Amino acid sequence: MIDPRETKRPAPGRRISIALAIAVHVLLVVFLVYGVHWQSERSETVEVEIVRAAPAPAAEPPPPAPEPTPEPVPVPKVAPKVQPAPPPPKPEIAIKEKPQPKKKEETKPAPAFNPFEQMLQQEEKRRSTEQQIAAEEKRISDQKAAQAKAAHDKAAANYTSKIKAKIRGNIVLPPDVKGNPEAVFLVAQLPTGEIISARLSRSSGNAALDTAIERAILKSSPLPKPDQPGLFERNLELRFRPLEE
Repeated sequence: MIDPRETKRPAPGRRISIALAIAVHVLLVVFLVYGVHWQSERSETVEVEIVRAAPAPAAEPPPPAPEPTPEPVPVPKVAPKVQPAPPPPKPEIAIKEKPQPKKKEETKPAPAFNPFEQMLQQEEKRRSTEQQIAAEEKRISDQKAAQAKAAHDKAAANYTSKIKAKIRGNIVLPPDVKGNPEAVFLVAQLPTGEIISARLSRSSGNAALDTAIERAILKSSPLPKPDQPGLFERNLELRFRPLEE
């Protein structure tokens, strides 16, 4: 049988929970009481009289300290940039051209021999040579003829100058000659130089001058002979001017 006392005994966990509940309520009451008391103390008003102190006399500011002279900043030496050496030129690769195969020269057939055509060519060549020789001979001949004519004209001019010089030396000019008029005479002579006749061809306009020139021509006989016999002329045309040298 079960003992009735054992049924009325409370369980041990129930006691602990009751104790904890009582402790929590006590702590809650203490917290409420302490909080109300702290708020009441903080709400009290405290009056404080603030007295402002007289301002102290302003002190003179200390003289500004001399600015320190900045020390010269050493300029760092910059080393010159060394230009990198240019890369060596690439060796040129000579491209050898492939030798082109030589074209075979076409061999032309030799022309057929034609004796008649060869004779014509030789004859034409001979004629061309003869023409060149004839042209060269003519050139030389013309050159010699021109030289001979120049020499003849020069010798003839000298011969005429000698005759005129001798006649001019015998002219006595009249005092009334004006200007430098010209008189032309035709003179006939012998191979020995003796004068046959002297005829006035064109008058100077001054009769006294014409007579003086004619007298001088006749007085100059015999006339000078040419250096070369071939230069002799039987009939001479002589021109005179009083101021001519």
